[in-house]
Amino acid sequence: MKFAYVTTEDNPFDPFDDFENWKAFDEENGYYTMNYLMRIAKVSLELSDEEYCAGIVDAVDEIVAMNLTGNYKKVEREVDGITTDSD
Repeated sequence: MKFAYVTTEDNPFDPFDDFENWKAFDEENGYYTMNYLMRIAKVSLELSDEEYCAGIVDAVDEIVAMNLTGNYKKVEREVDGITTDSD
């Protein structure tokens, strides 16, 4: 299934391959992109993986379309499944 992250043009780290460094860079620069994403996303841990991913992708698309800072971009990849904090 397709999964997507929203990132910023200046972040040198790939959230798929190096999430910890990606997030550290993001927060050090005051973006807090994951917080923004989760405020926009219409998701719940009760959803199936497919539904959860679709909700995240929809939120990423909305953020990139609005692009309030002019710095957001979408990165996406095929994934086997997702992992949440409750897994």
